[in-house]
Amino acid sequence: MYTILEKKQLSADVYYMKVTAPDIAKNRKAGQFVLVQLNIEFGERIPLTIADADADEGWIVLVFQAVGATTYKLSQMKEGDSLGAILGPLGNPSIVEKKDGPVYIVGGGIGVAPCYPIVQAHKAVGNKVVMVIAARTKDLLIFVDEMKKVADEVIVMTDDGSAGRQGVSTVPLKEACESQCPPAEVIAIGPPIMMKFCALTTKEYNVPTTVSLNTIMIDGTGMCGGCRVAIGGETKFVCVDGPEFDAHQVDWDNMMMRMKSFKARETEDFHKCKMQSAADNLAK
Repeated sequence: MYTILEKKQLSADVYYMKVTAPDIAKNRKAGQFVLVQLNIEFGERIPLTIADADADEGWIVLVFQAVGATTYKLSQMKEGDSLGAILGPLGNPSIVEKKDGPVYIVGGGIGVAPCYPIVQAHKAVGNKVVMVIAARTKDLLIFVDEMKKVADEVIVMTDDGSAGRQGVSTVPLKEACESQCPPAEVIAIGPPIMMKFCALTTKEYNVPTTVSLNTIMIDGTGMCGGCRVAIGGETKFVCVDGPEFDAHQVDWDNMMMRMKSFKARETEDFHKCKMQSAADNLAK
């Protein structure tokens, strides 16, 4: 049922997959995610944000980075292969309302992909949307052409200046906050350190800011407790209470510290999986 219709590599270890999932495509809303299981009988379930969907054609788009064993195995699947199960849509949808001023949406790295349906949703209610796409270098930029088709303005930032403007995402964000037409709202999705500094930038100007903390999710159902975060001094679970929260209420340092808990094991499993795959290919 969950057939891979299209697969392409967007940048280093980042993949795009269009998958048949008609019920999810009909019911999903911006900001929601799914749980993907490669094999229905065994294997972990991984939460992936829905990057696009078509209700009429019955497909959804998943954009993911191969960082662990399961995402690496997913990256090796081909068009025509089928996934064991996809559960969703899950999580609370993005809150999208008509704004008097522009909405700035900031995406960093792979976080640009889940920004796409949020941009579409804000345009659908008549908001002016400025999309800021940030990456370390031009080879890591994704969804630039797609965003140019839907956003009113797209600002590209690279750390090394190899594309767009040189600098980080907070540079145009600060300029916008100090302009004659400041953002009515800012939405940021990307690495936690990027979202933290976006939040610090906008807090100075009292600009409402929302972040998606999907990067910390593990189980995706609220059972494992791995995605605990402190929001305004209260404990929340990203997968069931979010994934979007008030950026100015997030305890960023605690979240980033907790995200390191499984990093070593994740990296180890990723390399073991790659080595096994290489050995299997040589044996053929």
